[in-house]
Amino acid sequence: MDTAERLLLSGHVHDLGDGFAVRRLLPQAQRRMVGPFVFLDHLGPVDFAPGRGLDVRPHPHIGLATVTYLFDGAIRHRDSLGCVQDIRPGDVNWMTAGRGIVHSERTPPELRAAGHRVHGIQTWVALPPPQAECAPAFRHHPAASLPHWPQDGMRLRLIAGSAYGRSAPVAVASPLFDIACEADAGAQLELPAEHAERAVYLLEGSAELAGLRIEAGQLAVEFGGAPGRLRALTPLKAMLFGGAPFGPPPHVWWNFVAVSRERIEQAKADWSAGRFGGVPGESESIPLPDR
Repeated sequence: MDTAERLLLSGHVHDLGDGFAVRRLLPQAQRRMVGPFVFLDHLGPVDFAPGRGLDVRPHPHIGLATVTYLFDGAIRHRDSLGCVQDIRPGDVNWMTAGRGIVHSERTPPELRAAGHRVHGIQTWVALPPPQAECAPAFRHHPAASLPHWPQDGMRLRLIAGSAYGRSAPVAVASPLFDIACEADAGAQLELPAEHAERAVYLLEGSAELAGLRIEAGQLAVEFGGAPGRLRALTPLKAMLFGGAPFGPPPHVWWNFVAVSRERIEQAKADWSAGRFGGVPGESESIPLPDR
């Protein structure tokens, strides 16, 4: 018998300027996490005119891993470890903040000059307490290195974790799955049964999850019980993700994730005092917010 609990969330749209819109799906008051996923932003799609682009100045993180996945465009990552890496559609940038890292995200100069579209997903995975203060690290995984396959009328790419008998090369700190999915109308797929918390975010199209209707821009979350069957009502583009229950949700403040408020306060003080270090070649930074 299916005893899974299901919840439908719509999120909130934030305009970051230059017509660049971001839809935030996690965290929300109704649900702060899905497995270890504590943050989900849908970036764009936005078309930048020649000479314009993305400019996220250096900023800090602790206690999490950031996951960037693009459908269109490119973003140049630079960090305080000295890593410089362009991410393009189908690739994965996995940055482990651990005890602290600083990075920037900008449009590469050649795309900025030509004009371009940016469309992607950014998620944060909370690190479990034993790994929360690990050394920071950055890993890039090109599209060709990630498992991708057709299944039941859907085309799946495993970004991280394990599902459907496959595992991605990304080193994760807890059981999870993160899948980019495209499907034809009528295709059906059961969500991974080995993960107790499961979610579907619809970028494009319409679908049903065990009878729960999902439209573009909505997040369907499923907890426990038998996994639901996802049915594409139209051609669709979606993200499927989840994992093991994390336990009590950690504190999230700005770009910091920690199990204690004291650790958040320490990170705030460290950033204000310049103790995080900087990104080589960049002199700008985002100041600590007032609230």
